[in-house]
Amino acid sequence: MQPAKCFEDLFVWQKAHQFTIGIYGYTRNFPREEVYGLTSQFRRAAVSIAANIAEGFKKRSGKDKARFMNIAQGSLEECRYYLILSRDLNYGENQSLGDLLDEVSRMLESYHNAISKSIIN
Repeated sequence: MQPAKCFEDLFVWQKAHQFTIGIYGYTRNFPREEVYGLTSQFRRAAVSIAANIAEGFKKRSGKDKARFMNIAQGSLEECRYYLILSRDLNYGENQSLGDLLDEVSRMLESYHNAISKSIIN
């Protein structure tokens, strides 16, 4: 396996991007009164996951890379809550987005751990 040349080569970014596209489709059907509320917040948080992975990719120090991956993890957990809230508000259940979010979470945790381990060594 060759090292990633750009953030688009990272599988974790690819999955995070798929999640973001899915959130845009999912929130398209939310009530109109949520346009500036939950819809906007949900989309912003989803974009933040992939965006922070992309930004962190080019950081030169492992410490900076790890910080951006941690920010992405925070946005991921924010999205996890929005999935719960959307379900509880009866805006629709979306198990496939939850499953994809879990996959991104596992991959991001592994990537963050690998970066953190390289800082220590």
